[in-house]
Amino acid sequence: MRSTDQIAALKSEPACAHNAKGKSGCARPQPGATQGGCCFDGARNALLPIADAAHIVHGPIGCAGSSWDNRGTRSSGAELYRIGMTTDLNDLDVIMGQGEKRLLAAIGQAVEQYDPAAVFVYVTCVPALHGDDVEAVCKAAAARLGRPVIPVDCAGFYGNKNLGNRIAGDVIYRHVIGTAEPAPPPPGSERPGLTRHDVNLIGEWNVGGEFWNMAPLFDELGLRLLCTFSGDSRFHEVRTMHRAEANMVVCSKAMIHVARQLREDWGTPYFEGSFYGLADTSRSLSDFSRLLGDAGLAARTEALVAREEARVAAALAPLRPRLAGKRALIFTGGYKSWSIVSAMQDLGLEVVATGTEKSTEEDKARIRALMGTGARMIEDNDQRALLRIFADTGADILIAGDRYIYPTLKSRLPFLDIDHVRAVGYAGYAGMIELARNLDRALASPVWRQVAAPPPWAAAARAA
Repeated sequence: MRSTDQIAALKSEPACAHNAKGKSGCARPQPGATQGGCCFDGARNALLPIADAAHIVHGPIGCAGSSWDNRGTRSSGAELYRIGMTTDLNDLDVIMGQGEKRLLAAIGQAVEQYDPAAVFVYVTCVPALHGDDVEAVCKAAAARLGRPVIPVDCAGFYGNKNLGNRIAGDVIYRHVIGTAEPAPPPPGSERPGLTRHDVNLIGEWNVGGEFWNMAPLFDELGLRLLCTFSGDSRFHEVRTMHRAEANMVVCSKAMIHVARQLREDWGTPYFEGSFYGLADTSRSLSDFSRLLGDAGLAARTEALVAREEARVAAALAPLRPRLAGKRALIFTGGYKSWSIVSAMQDLGLEVVATGTEKSTEEDKARIRALMGTGARMIEDNDQRALLRIFADTGADILIAGDRYIYPTLKSRLPFLDIDHVRAVGYAGYAGMIELARNLDRALASPVWRQVAAPPPWAAAARAA
């Protein structure tokens, strides 16, 4: 079980500009702070996209059941991560002290049945309180089975989902990164006059398969992705992250400490960026060439950005007049609280307010830079209050997670799902076109005219 000092150290992040000396850079947890995800949930979400590993939840079955498949990350091959595994502890296991025995058996069964590249074991509240020595069990299982078995001490009562993300990154850095070397490029893959560079994406989850919108562009530029941690990644890829020449942090609240440690220990520079919106996508690609100092890469990037922006402009030309001036209320969290704002502004929408439920101070600073110092930020996730703000601001559409879809539609208001369980990708240039089309469909649907019109029986009563 983690000590309070260890937890406090993870909450304090030197790479965060808002990390005050001697204080946590993140807000102090308040009662109810784990609503929407506890520490275990955050750690499991961060590591689950390592698709060829077995992920075992050590605890009662409710922990595994309530968190299974709650992030829409997609894999281009391995599907082992989609299989929910748990030790299913019950009252008798706790009373009789059978937790460690059940865990050892579960690890053995997972290896025998699925032959995973590695096994991650997530410690939930019950075994943490009961005192199971999960680290010793994992060490014994790894020696017996001949493959990595990695304990993830992430009991839910430690804190919220953000802390769980950080714990996951800390575990990966201490136990996985730096334990293998990347494979050489396949014969015949080199292109004359093109210098290839190895890079990582950190905090990229491939929600809805959206990074696949960007992957061909990286290949065209000569950027080999050693790892997209952890969207559509493989265990061996994570092990080689230390050999990248540059890193991009996509979700700073979750994984910036991994990038910082790679810079401190391996000298790998990093920057924070986003693939939502035209401006941020182009800037992120250009930042790679800036960090790498390759003039040829800079020229290729400039040409690619000009081509892709022209393609997007042509595709959006018929949609822009329909979207221009529409007022959007965004309620999301983390880096999406500002990256989606940027995408909306690129499309000509006015953002009247944005949610900051799981955002860091740096996320809020980016919001102010985009929306002005008077930007309206919403931290309370009360659904009724959100609908009141919608009415007060004169918004035309609510862009939020799927938990708000039913109250919004019942209120007869346009809605666009931006949650992490969606099946549609909005990242990159292709994602920008998809986002604009879905916004237009939501706003222009004829159903809004129908539900706003008085019912036929009301008109008949007035005529009588």
